[in-house]
Amino acid sequence: MAIVNVTDQTFAAETEQGVVLVDFWAPWCGPCKMIAPVLEELDGELGDKVKIAKLDVDDNQETASKFGVMSIPTLLVFKNGEVVDQVVGFQPKEALASLLNKHL
Repeated sequence: MAIVNVTDQTFAAETEQGVVLVDFWAPWCGPCKMIAPVLEELDGELGDKVKIAKLDVDDNQETASKFGVMSIPTLLVFKNGEVVDQVVGFQPKEALASLLNKHL
């Protein structure tokens, strides 16, 4: 499954089913750029078990403020539309994998 770009308009539909990791990011954010290849690897390894989505906070401020995102990258884990976990800042792949595995 490829990483999905979500917007304020598509957010609810993309996060309502299964386990979804949403990366709240912005193009100017250094740690966001560092975490992008980690998310690509996870997407390749976890495949159909987890959907990975990215939300540009500059273009989609409504959703970012709804979830209280103050720093980026913020990663929220949704399970069937509900937030079940959250991490802020760069995370190594192993940490993200274990975070997701506990919700599968």
